[in-house]
Amino acid sequence: MNILKINMSLAISVNAVSKTFQDENGTTTQALRDITLSIKSGEFFVILGPSGSGKSTLLRIISELETPDHGSITWHGMSAEDCAFVFQQFALLPWLTVFDNVGIGLLSMNISKTEQKKRITKQLRTLGLRKFAKHYPHELSGGMKQRVGFARALVVSPKVLFLDEPFSELDTFTAETLRRELITLWQKERFTVVMVTHNVDEAIEFADRVTVLTARPGTVEALLPITLERPRSMRSKGVFDLHDHITKLVAP
Repeated sequence: MNILKINMSLAISVNAVSKTFQDENGTTTQALRDITLSIKSGEFFVILGPSGSGKSTLLRIISELETPDHGSITWHGMSAEDCAFVFQQFALLPWLTVFDNVGIGLLSMNISKTEQKKRITKQLRTLGLRKFAKHYPHELSGGMKQRVGFARALVVSPKVLFLDEPFSELDTFTAETLRRELITLWQKERFTVVMVTHNVDEAIEFADRVTVLTARPGTVEALLPITLERPRSMRSKGVFDLHDHITKLVAP
């Protein structure tokens, strides 16, 4: 078996983070309370929890798209500029072709047009999009749109990839295919991944470690290592046992 050496130094530390929202009527809701986590370089870290537990809010705070009310985020040897994000919704610009949507993140980088084209072409090929380079988003299926989302994130060579339930809008077959492709890409490149999901099977399939949040306000209920060998057989006794254990933690 080919065992890759992984740098398991710290990538991001989450330090006692809390977040409260206020609606237009002045009613306050605490989404997160005193979250402390450490995410390691090169690992696949999954945030799991029931609906309304603040999973996506926590992801946005870690990626510095939102600011916590209390606590802080520490990046080790890099910054939020070294990350990319794949959202639950496809979030493509409808007036741009697939090629231009994939390359939009490169426009602010100090690289030549030739290098931009090279990177975009590579990601189109990797994610099976070359034939669709000149298509517009309205001409694509949901699965192809999300492939564009992944290509757009990966084209900037991120050190950290944030995923906010990226498969939840897809049909089962398409989601399974994209999950396999993501695992293959991650095992090859070993960038750090932080993913939010409500799907227990998805967490087990992907995670090196999974943190389970409580119902609102979200706090860390458990932090579990997933040591099953990859590729993981989702019908194995180890997976079934983990599924039962995690489901009991997630259940309200």
